[in-house]
Amino acid sequence: MSLTFLDYSRRARPLAIYPNVGDNLEYPTLGICSEAGELAGKVKKIQRDHAGIIPYDFRVKAMKELGDALWYLDAICHELGITLSDVASNNLSKLEDRQERGVLKGDGDDR
Repeated sequence: MSLTFLDYSRRARPLAIYPNVGDNLEYPTLGICSEAGELAGKVKKIQRDHAGIIPYDFRVKAMKELGDALWYLDAICHELGITLSDVASNNLSKLEDRQERGVLKGDGDDR
């Protein structure tokens, strides 16, 4: 099933059940950090238990964690009054500008 960011947001929004939805940036921000940590833990175990070779079932586990992170990202966007499409578009513009200027590599947000 193909889904746009807008479709995702419309379906995900009613599933937001946390304190002060719409006025609580902290909760979804901590949530996305937690999900990223869960994914990182699973990736770490690939190094430890599988010599860095991604096992077949990892993709399913990763997709679940990435989906949870996407939900929190959408909730953060909602808290900030922006959309996932805004974030994606802004990010591509930033990266393409950096590529044109030859500064994709390096440090700093404003390069």
